[in-house]
Amino acid sequence: MNPDMKRTFLPSIFLILAVAANAQWKPAGDRIKTVWAEKADPQNVLPEYPRPVMERSEWKNLNGLWDYAVTPAGKRQPESFDGQILVPFAIESSLSGVQKPLGSDNELWYKRTFILPASWKNKHIILHFGAVDWKAEVYINDIKAGSHTGGYTPFRFDITPFLKSGEQTLVVKVWDPADRSFQPRGKQVSQPANIVYTAVSGIWQTVWLEPVDERHIASLKILPDIDRKLLSIKVNTENTLPGDYVEVKISDNGRLLSTAKGVTAETLDIPVENAKLWSPDSPFLYDLEINLYSRGRLADRVKSYCAMRKISAVRDNEGIMRLQLNNKKLFHLGLLDQGWFPDGLYTAPSDEALAADILKAKELGYNMLRKHVKVEPARWYTHCDRIGMLVWQDMPSGDNNWGLQRTDYSRDYLDSEKEDTSTGPARENYMKEWKEIIDELYSYPCIVMWIPFNEGWGQFNTKEVAAQTKSYDPSRILNIASGGNFYHTGDVLDQHHYPEPEMFLYDANRVNVLGEYGGIGYAVEGHLWQADENFGYEALLKNPEETTARYIEYLNRLKSFNRFSGAVYTQITDVEGEVNGLITYDRKVVKVNEAKIREANREIIRLFSE
Repeated sequence: MNPDMKRTFLPSIFLILAVAANAQWKPAGDRIKTVWAEKADPQNVLPEYPRPVMERSEWKNLNGLWDYAVTPAGKRQPESFDGQILVPFAIESSLSGVQKPLGSDNELWYKRTFILPASWKNKHIILHFGAVDWKAEVYINDIKAGSHTGGYTPFRFDITPFLKSGEQTLVVKVWDPADRSFQPRGKQVSQPANIVYTAVSGIWQTVWLEPVDERHIASLKILPDIDRKLLSIKVNTENTLPGDYVEVKISDNGRLLSTAKGVTAETLDIPVENAKLWSPDSPFLYDLEINLYSRGRLADRVKSYCAMRKISAVRDNEGIMRLQLNNKKLFHLGLLDQGWFPDGLYTAPSDEALAADILKAKELGYNMLRKHVKVEPARWYTHCDRIGMLVWQDMPSGDNNWGLQRTDYSRDYLDSEKEDTSTGPARENYMKEWKEIIDELYSYPCIVMWIPFNEGWGQFNTKEVAAQTKSYDPSRILNIASGGNFYHTGDVLDQHHYPEPEMFLYDANRVNVLGEYGGIGYAVEGHLWQADENFGYEALLKNPEETTARYIEYLNRLKSFNRFSGAVYTQITDVEGEVNGLITYDRKVVKVNEAKIREANREIIRLFSE
């Protein structure tokens, strides 16, 4: 075959293979789906750059159809595979094309090949995983390149030493015990019902490649200080030499405002005069460009962004501790956001879908979302930054110690750590994953509150965890235990009460919030995950009018509790058999009168804010 014919023939073969694969793949199962899943294209899966807070110009997306196999745990890599799976959707999801449980006795194998662009020659190649639940081992051309534990944080490997000419083979092995072990897993269970949902195993965020110089930028740590009119940036690098330095440029819509230079790993304090402050009503973001220079040449460049904003807790003129944003009292009115989809489970079927719930919450008049026992992909937080949505960020719960929440508050509720039954490995792993989560989310301005524990689920050493978390990131509010167990530590006392709002505890030395209430159930026919056994926190209502009236009744009840600084309604969408969302699980029906909800929400925020 002459060279010209070869150039024409090979693309045709690849096109035929792609079309054939596309024809074979389809979502599994017959449950409800979102409109985005109905338009899913296995050749173009989540094509957006996955990490906007640190973006490079060159990258390669590895999402798409991979070979997969399930084997008993501890076995060698299988010689043949079971079929194809659509990455990055968990094996239990419809959009994976498989929709099978994995189980703690099995391991999930992934395999695919790829070819690097010729222009990446002489570069170091970084292989990125957005998230894999829970333990992953990664092999490049039959060589183990590394491993990682933790289902909610990204990880990466420099695979350059293991590459060869031509086609590369990537294999990933995953073990995920779900609720059969101690690791953080949020609401994933092997037997879903009511408020707990289908387990999520394996790759569930984007897999991608980046070419970098041997000396390159590894991560950023960005902190605004509006009182001192400064932006602090620490640029962490790898393999840099003495004399290497970074340059940071801050711009406002293309207009350069300030430039600073410094040696690597040193924090740069950059003046920002007359700053445009970020808030839900005005989510202004500055553009950042970070350059790494080594031996006088540009070795790496990334783009990022930042916001000038401050979150604080201050005692007001009435002696009540209040949440403040940019030194002004702001009532946080939000929704519990579980982050589940009927077709992708943990993974949104598209970037548009990932942003849709945030946009709808904003349209309905909320200024906050509580990200409930889950961590989202990086793009979700960037959407919150750009849309203007405050985020209370939970740590995913684990260790199976549910049901240990204390309910007797007739005496001092801070007497002893009666919930402290977790094991040593569980504690050590918890703190490892929690610190990794904080590290990854530190630079997103939308995040204003950390919540390590929820309702006593796996709660341990509360005061010690509070001290470590506050020391690790003193710039944000610490809500140590949403819904209990309660101790005199952290910045917040957060109580839960269903269905109507209630204040049954008060702490004069901390901010008081209602971390969960509501849960008004309304099952919309044709948009249900299951036909019966649907759950709400009170008897299910029958139509949008009843649901809207009950919502406003409960919201107005908040006016009786003016010592609250925030409230979280359960919840933004239905999730599986839990039908207390404002929106159906498939996102096709808003179950309330939007105009009335928006007006009522905005009134409450105005009433309790400056």
